Amino acid sequence: QVQVVESGGGLVQPGGSLRLSCAASTSIFNTYAISWYRQAPGKEREFVAHITSGGSTNYADSKKGRFTISRNNAKNTVYLQMNSLEPEDTGVYYCRAYRLGNVNWGQGTQVTVSS
Repeated sequence: QVQVVESGGGLVQPGGSLRLSCAASTSIFNTYAISWYRQAPGKEREFVAHITSGGSTNYADSKKGRFTISRNNAKNTVYLQMNSLEPEDTGVYYCRAYRLGNVNWGQGTQVTVSS
């Protein structure tokens, strides 16, 4: 079982930036696809961004141009750089690590965008 740990959340004003980190405890981290999801209070968990083991990325339409996902395999970490944050971006952000049918979720990190 791979342990996934998110960090970097917090309170930020509209228009501000945050960088989230997703660290995974596996020596074959470079073979995992990693995704970020957001869950707002009372809502379903929704897709935010994804990066394949090869580094290809895709984003939810509402995040394109504002969010950037990247990975540093030497540090077993995936990052989510979030710019121009909006109140609608508020929620708990979860990291999902996937490989060959195995899915591992982290506990999430809270992001609150508010003035």
